[in-house]
Amino acid sequence: MKPFSESCDQNRPHILEALRTELAGCKRLLEIGSGTGQHAVYFAPEFPHLLWQTSDVPACHDGINAWRDDPAAHNVLPPIALDVCKDTWPDSIYDAVFSANTVHIMSWPEVKCLFTGIGTTLDKGGVFCLYGPFNYNGNYTSDSNARFDQWLKDRDPLSGIRDFEALQELAAEAGLELRKDYAMPANNRTLVWSKTS
Repeated sequence: MKPFSESCDQNRPHILEALRTELAGCKRLLEIGSGTGQHAVYFAPEFPHLLWQTSDVPACHDGINAWRDDPAAHNVLPPIALDVCKDTWPDSIYDAVFSANTVHIMSWPEVKCLFTGIGTTLDKGGVFCLYGPFNYNGNYTSDSNARFDQWLKDRDPLSGIRDFEALQELAAEAGLELRKDYAMPANNRTLVWSKTS
């Protein structure tokens, strides 16, 4: 049976519109934290020129492969094991990286590992697209995000909505420059960085 995450279905048409612009011309994409596999199977067929490499911890692989059984997902590759701090990052170089609803689940040290790893695996000129809720200038963008952040921290004190400015610092250290900040419904954003060095 396929696993299902309601959050994967939220805003996906809007994310897709941003990706249509940002992934034009990209050939190899690494998705970090593929989760159920729903995003890969929804997005990848829209980019037939692109090989979409899924990744996550091994416990998620069966679910990702169940979604990959969809005939439309011909360009979705089997998941590789990737715990951002514990596993060796792939030797392959990608011209795109995508991750959704991950950095508010990770601990801050894991977020640092995420950006460091992307800095090594993303080709110069490549893009990193990150979807989720973010704070700006230390402030929540909505009351619902404040409630969500409290729920996250009650569940795991190491998680929580991340500050945009703190992510910008990590991005700069990884040789990434902000290219676009897309507003999404439900108080989310899609942030896009480009590898400059």
